[in-house]
Amino acid sequence: MLVLVWIHLLADVLWIGGMLFLSLTLVPVLQQNTFASSRRPFFKAIALRFRRLAWLCILLLLVTGPLLLSRHVAFPLAPTTWPPVVQAKLTLVFVLLLLTAIHDLALGPRVGRILSVPEESRSDRDRWLVGSSRWVPRLSLLLALGILFCAVMLARR
Repeated sequence: MLVLVWIHLLADVLWIGGMLFLSLTLVPVLQQNTFASSRRPFFKAIALRFRRLAWLCILLLLVTGPLLLSRHVAFPLAPTTWPPVVQAKLTLVFVLLLLTAIHDLALGPRVGRILSVPEESRSDRDRWLVGSSRWVPRLSLLLALGILFCAVMLARR
């Protein structure tokens, strides 16, 4: 059981740590004028590399999570009997997975295509999509931190 907890925590740390690094370190540095010409290809390369790591972490979390669930619930197949913190954590997990899939499989590629078009040729909808797409990773990070908080609450039970 200890190895499962370790794998689960390692996957969580890698995923959340990567999100924190991207949002708190990489993006602010790349916004400097020094990197204006290489910003987009550099960030895209890093983001695509991180996406593979993130989905590996998600896979590990989806495998270890249900195995660890038995430590906190008597009836794993009866969600209505689970403690509220478990229900909250798994609800946040579901929303985060959905948001991550939308970002990686639909929104990200679409925004990438829009950004390859000169700005003056973009529609208002395209401009809105590019602007609002920046909030998806931020929301994902907040959800991940909420999940981590629920995990701490579970560990303290």
